[in-house]
Amino acid sequence: VQLQASGGGLVQAGGSLRLSCAASGRTFSNYVMGWFRQAPGKGREFVAIINWSTSSTYYSDSVKGRFTISRDDAMNTVYLQMNNLKPEDTAAYYCAAKRGTYRYQSTAAYDYWGQGTQVTVSS
Repeated sequence: VQLQASGGGLVQAGGSLRLSCAASGRTFSNYVMGWFRQAPGKGREFVAIINWSTSSTYYSDSVKGRFTISRDDAMNTVYLQMNNLKPEDTAAYYCAAKRGTYRYQSTAAYDYWGQGTQVTVSS
C-alpha cells in the first residue's frame, strides 16, 4: 500500500488549499482514510476522517466548518479542502489508512501512512 500526499504550500490567512492523498496497492472499500497534522515541536493530531464506502465523515473541533474531507473512487484519491486557513493550521499534513469503519482518531490505530505535505499559513 502506498499513500502519496500532495498539495501543500504557503498561503495567507483566510486563504484556501486542497490537499490530495493518492492511494494505491489495494482496494480501500473496507477502509477509513484519515488526515493528521503535526506542527513543529508538537505531537501528530487528528484532523478529519472519511469512511471510504459510506463517505461518512468526522472532524476535529479545530477544523470543523472550515475543512472538508472527500474521496474520489475513480481516482482512488482522498482530498482535504481547507478554507479560511489560520496561522495555527501551519503544520505538516499526513494522510493515513486504517481497515475498519470506526472514527479512529489515534495515530496508533492506522496501518499505513503517507509522507507529509507542508502547509504554512502566514498572518
